[in-house]
Amino acid sequence: MSTTSRRYAALAGITAAAVAIGIAEPVAVLTGPRSAPLVAVGGVIVDAVPESLKQLAIDLFGTADKIALLVGTAVLLGGFAALFGVLAVRRLALGLAGIAAFGAIGVAAALTRSGADLADALPSVVGAGLGALVLWLFIGGPFELDPWSWSPPTPTAGPVSSAGPVSPAGPVSPAGPVSPAGPVSPVGPGSSADPGSPAESVPVTPAGPTAAAEPVGPAEVDPESRRRFLTGSGVLLGTAVVAGLGGRWLAGRRGVSAAREAIRLPAPVAPAPAVPAGADLSLTQLAPYVTPNFGFYRIDTALVVPQVDPDTWRLRIHGRVGRERTYSYADLLARPLVERYVTLACVSNEVGGDLIGNALWLGVPLRELLDEVEPDDDADQVVGRSVDGWTCGTPTAALRDGRDALLAVGMNGEPLPVEHGFPVRVVVPGLYGYVSACKWVTELELTRFADFDAYWVPRGWSPQGPIKTQSRIDTPRKRNRLTAGPVTVAGVAWAQHRGIRRVEVRVDDGPWQEAALAPTVSVDTWVQWSWRWDATPGEHRLQVRATDATGETQTERTQDVVPDGATGWHTVTVTVR
Repeated sequence: MSTTSRRYAALAGITAAAVAIGIAEPVAVLTGPRSAPLVAVGGVIVDAVPESLKQLAIDLFGTADKIALLVGTAVLLGGFAALFGVLAVRRLALGLAGIAAFGAIGVAAALTRSGADLADALPSVVGAGLGALVLWLFIGGPFELDPWSWSPPTPTAGPVSSAGPVSPAGPVSPAGPVSPAGPVSPVGPGSSADPGSPAESVPVTPAGPTAAAEPVGPAEVDPESRRRFLTGSGVLLGTAVVAGLGGRWLAGRRGVSAAREAIRLPAPVAPAPAVPAGADLSLTQLAPYVTPNFGFYRIDTALVVPQVDPDTWRLRIHGRVGRERTYSYADLLARPLVERYVTLACVSNEVGGDLIGNALWLGVPLRELLDEVEPDDDADQVVGRSVDGWTCGTPTAALRDGRDALLAVGMNGEPLPVEHGFPVRVVVPGLYGYVSACKWVTELELTRFADFDAYWVPRGWSPQGPIKTQSRIDTPRKRNRLTAGPVTVAGVAWAQHRGIRRVEVRVDDGPWQEAALAPTVSVDTWVQWSWRWDATPGEHRLQVRATDATGETQTERTQDVVPDGATGWHTVTVTVR
């Protein structure tokens, strides 16, 4: 197959796949965005890939890891689609089988997601059907390229006598037989062997090396056929893009943003303490004391944000309890609400990382709800289950020991953002999010750690995840070029539910210098710190460490985030001129 034909065939396969994925998106508006094949397959990948690859994606892309996964999945699909197009030129059934296989994978992925039903197979079925039709249009239908040159035409030998074939016995002379193998029989009236027709004789080209076959290139593609092929592919690719983006837009219109905007949260009966003056140092590059909603980190396994209608939302608390209870959203808003500042941190946060944020949360104390269901004495774990099936396991004791563990409905003075768990999520001070911060929560099941492993535990993470004492240098940043003289070194430190007693900084492995701590609302939030450094010219290495209120200083020992959070001292190298 010529290179040109192979490229056209690959384009046909990619166009077919694009139509399949693009058309599936508006169909998924009817069945739910999680049923779209790209999202469904991406969800299976998230669940199945080794933990090291997931962590690599977070390290490389941060909170954009989901977009990177979807783009990577689409690129991989495009590669296979190009191959199916090439195979279809040789045999159409091979290409159609490839499209059908991808459709089957989409169906299987959609049907195995939590809460799926048979309707979730529809986007993949419709998409695969239209993709197969498009492939046929380009390979054997009205958009077919003319010709699909699978191989060059058969080469020919040089000119031969019009009289017919030449004997293989040897070369023939116009004057008669000279071959030692014997005379060559005349082969027709115009043969040079017929003395009666000398005027009609035709020279015969010798069959030796001088008559070698001349290769002939692939046939030229008909220009009108090429225009028809490229126009068709362009129109269909454009249609696929419009359908895909339009489907996503329609899914958003059918979402819960309007319902969220209509909610008016009641005032808390127990407002949060006011942020003390000086808690936010307001320095360039230093993270603000309160993280705005748009800047709050988001790490979860949901490739599309669940859209949960607050009117139909229910929370079921069950399992090892004296009596099972179910609550509606209205039930929660009718209860006395409390407001608290709590800093949340992701266990995947590297030393010095930014997967951490502090916000003002409004919600119902979880200990009150647990008291109402009367947990069994041996129920040491509360499993939070999200609407998409994700689970986390929280120690029951942490929800009943007096800390401000909340079933949150508000964040920074407004209803929870949809991407941060609307309508209801769990917030627990002092625990990493993977064991506590269940977003879009619909169930709380009282069980035992010995009986159930939540989502991340079989994937190599610790069943329990108390937050470790950590600190970070926000300013100056790595490789900043500074001027000799006074320089303010500043950052944040955290040890939720214990609090920070001291932060120290050192330069070039010199003695530790105590930094000044800004005031803070409570032990459940991070604290800003600063230290004045008389910088001298040259390259310098800054390090920071914190000591929590129990007297434990963060360790120098470097540990990866797996299985229960990273450790080590944040280090920044700067140049002073």
